[in-house]
Amino acid sequence: MRLLGRKNKYLKTQGKEQFHKSVGHALDGIEYAINHERNIKIEIFLAIIASILGFILKISIIEWIVIILLIALIISLELINTSIERCVDLVTKDYHDLAKVSKDMAAGAVLVSSLFSIIVGLLIFLPKLIDIIK
Repeated sequence: MRLLGRKNKYLKTQGKEQFHKSVGHALDGIEYAINHERNIKIEIFLAIIASILGFILKISIIEWIVIILLIALIISLELINTSIERCVDLVTKDYHDLAKVSKDMAAGAVLVSSLFSIIVGLLIFLPKLIDIIK
């Protein structure tokens, strides 16, 4: 029990500094992706368009939750994809079938989530746009 008490005290003093540092590192990673990855710029642009459409079309709170979750999912997967690509590049600059598979699968995860997000976006926005046109 004494060891547990010391460990908790240590974690309390170190936790704030560690959390602050980890947030800084996370923001550095996001900044890197935005500055070096074309696709994340496109995804952020489309997220802004979806948000503007959401305000204009006055989507429901549930629809907002879905849109926000999908935006977070796609951007998160893009960050993971970029991380995997950089890790593979760190290990080898030479062509390797497994390196290609790793990169392609990570990109595939982004593609799958993007395609399903487009479908969900159409289900949310299309009926409202049709109503406006009528």
